[in-house]
Amino acid sequence: MRLLLDEMLPRRLARLFDPEMEAITVRQRGWAAKTNGELLSAAQVEFDALLTMDRNMPFQQNLANVDLVIVLLEARSNQLVDLLPLVERVKSALPEARPGELVRVSAP
Repeated sequence: MRLLLDEMLPRRLARLFDPEMEAITVRQRGWAAKTNGELLSAAQVEFDALLTMDRNMPFQQNLANVDLVIVLLEARSNQLVDLLPLVERVKSALPEARPGELVRVSAP
């Protein structure tokens, strides 16, 4: 499974996913300047899921037409310490998620 981490997420977060969940950042992929619509169009060709903290994305984009799982991380901040508790929940949620679905993952 290939995961794309949105710009606002720390690069170090990618290292916390298992090797079978290859995670790279938008910046590493060279897509830092893309709008959300452009990012979703490009990402659905190469990735299985997009992890983001952009709470506006579900309202700005028609996610049902995207061949990609969108994982909305809900944490106090985008600091690694606040995102760490979400990693295991993301790993558990992804196998059951379907493309076009928005999966909200929040801290306990």
